[in-house]
Amino acid sequence: MLVKSKIKWVALGGLVLSFVSLLVHLLLAKYSSADLVRYSAITGFTEDLNVNIEGRQGAGYSKLWKNVVSLESLQPYANPRSGYPVPTVQNNGFIYAKIFGGFEKIRSSICDLVTISRLLNATLVIPEIQESTHGKGISSKFKSFSYLYNEDQFIAGLIKDVTIVKSLPPELNELRKLKQFPIFKPKTSASPTFYMKEVLPKLKKAKVVGLVLYDGGCLQPILPSRLAEYQRLRCRVAFHALHFRPEILALGHLMVERLRALGQPYLAFNPGLVRDTLAYHGCAELFQDVHTELIQYRRAQMIKRGIVKEELNVDSHVRKANGSCPLMPEDVGLLLRAMGYPPKTRIYLAGSETFGGQRVMIPLRAMYTNLVDRTSLCSNQELTNLVGPEIPFPEDNSLPPPAKSLDQLKEEWQKAGPRPRPLPPPPDRPTYRHEKEGWYGWVAEKDSEPDPSPIDSRSQAHRLLWDALDYIVSVEADAFFPGFNADGSGWPDFSSLVMGHRLYEMASTRTYRPDRKYLAELFNSSRDNPYHPRRNWTLSVREHLNKSLGEEGLEREFRQSKPTSFLSHPIPECSCRILKPTEIASTKNKNKINHHLSYEGENVCPKWMYEGVKTVSYQKNPANESESQEDELDFEEQLELDNGGSTTVTTPLLEQDEEMDPND
Repeated sequence: MLVKSKIKWVALGGLVLSFVSLLVHLLLAKYSSADLVRYSAITGFTEDLNVNIEGRQGAGYSKLWKNVVSLESLQPYANPRSGYPVPTVQNNGFIYAKIFGGFEKIRSSICDLVTISRLLNATLVIPEIQESTHGKGISSKFKSFSYLYNEDQFIAGLIKDVTIVKSLPPELNELRKLKQFPIFKPKTSASPTFYMKEVLPKLKKAKVVGLVLYDGGCLQPILPSRLAEYQRLRCRVAFHALHFRPEILALGHLMVERLRALGQPYLAFNPGLVRDTLAYHGCAELFQDVHTELIQYRRAQMIKRGIVKEELNVDSHVRKANGSCPLMPEDVGLLLRAMGYPPKTRIYLAGSETFGGQRVMIPLRAMYTNLVDRTSLCSNQELTNLVGPEIPFPEDNSLPPPAKSLDQLKEEWQKAGPRPRPLPPPPDRPTYRHEKEGWYGWVAEKDSEPDPSPIDSRSQAHRLLWDALDYIVSVEADAFFPGFNADGSGWPDFSSLVMGHRLYEMASTRTYRPDRKYLAELFNSSRDNPYHPRRNWTLSVREHLNKSLGEEGLEREFRQSKPTSFLSHPIPECSCRILKPTEIASTKNKNKINHHLSYEGENVCPKWMYEGVKTVSYQKNPANESESQEDELDFEEQLELDNGGSTTVTTPLLEQDEEMDPND
């Protein structure tokens, strides 16, 4: 009896401890789950990257982050070069604009609007961003423009360029509501002549004109050389006046600090997998199942609207071979491995839309476990604070059908027909919210895409904030790799804007500018064994990507990106070059540059810029290293890095097999 009594007490104690443990876990989950999620990524960084840090900071690892020496002489210089009068109070009238589209189109359109206002000597009313109007259900704290950008900074930063006001005068605002002033819908290819001949006369007459922008701009990217000051104005808008609101800036910089914990660098990667772009280029076959169907549906819409002039069904693999389709995340992972980035490299995934979802990211995440995004670096509370207080949507009160009584079931059975009787069909079941959430839920039920629901519209507004955070993190990154840029569609894309900003602000930072057509040929040559390619394949990848960092990459971007988006390549109009003493002595005309990468109209920086200009590099002693050494990254170092910094790989270089180590 005594033994049984002891067993009962032990069992009771176990039950009590289990109950207490369950209660503690429930409390933790309720009150601190967000913080646990936020710090899990940072803890993972510390555990993974704090291993053998000193050993990893060798020459090979440092080369992956150091600045591009040949571009260190390029400096940002968007100041007016000649006589540039301040705008007067008396002008030709007001320009009011509505902007449709996502983050990239909004940013490009605002820069064009300021430039046109200066061209027409008009006052610009703060443009209305349609994705963030109150009709989308966003927080009442913000107007459409202030949801994303700082209005006061925007006005003050351009006070010497354009007069900007927050709203029209009351009498003109009434006319606007009645639509009693001219409205234009200009294309991105609209020329200055169009505005001077078509818009200016009506502006002078009506004192206000409206512009409706859909395509991400309203002025041609390349302007005549006599209008170079207007190009520099575009730069002053994009890189100086157009600041995000303080809450976005604070959280964005906090994310950068968390990524750089323990002094580690990070690489930002934007896949560029956007549904519209994929549909435009016919890249549906690169995906599977429902995603292929979604791309084809959007492509059919574009053909119907005249945006796409080709057939609906095209060979996506042919398109990828000629560089018209993006580098898939798996491809990028293989390229980064070939470059020598260790498996624990911190990679930030930028872009609010990654078409294909997490499934397409699985191969990259398997190669680089420290792949994170904003949800990994920020708590739910931090993201909620950024959005602001919003009116909650009404709850879904749909209930399952009531249960049938026994008499009803017997009656149905009697009416079911002669024996053997088939079972009656199951009753119609309502579709609950969790089953139709997600913008792709309509595919299984309908042949046409439904109009956006209120929650979809609000999510589109939230995407502007997520893109703004990603933009800050990408511009500040130690290295940036685009999955899809300069696609030729004519629309501004996220990667191109980031690359242009990095080129302007600090041209020597590591910004990869890959040639997708060339890389497609390389991947074709290693199709049989892409994860263990031959050594010459690895060296070819390194040579190409290293060259893309410097002058060769800039020359290609100048030909491909600038004709569609000035902000993607804002040089030479918005830059100058700091010459070495030997170059200054050999230059007869100080306004002309004798340099192997010189553009027409490129100037020497003014003398005041030479004072205090410092070369910023990730390496401590970069003076003795030339850029050509980057192409000769030792193969043994690559194996050492890929094995977590271990020193067990002792096979001499010449005795190694032709293929990469399968364990790297």
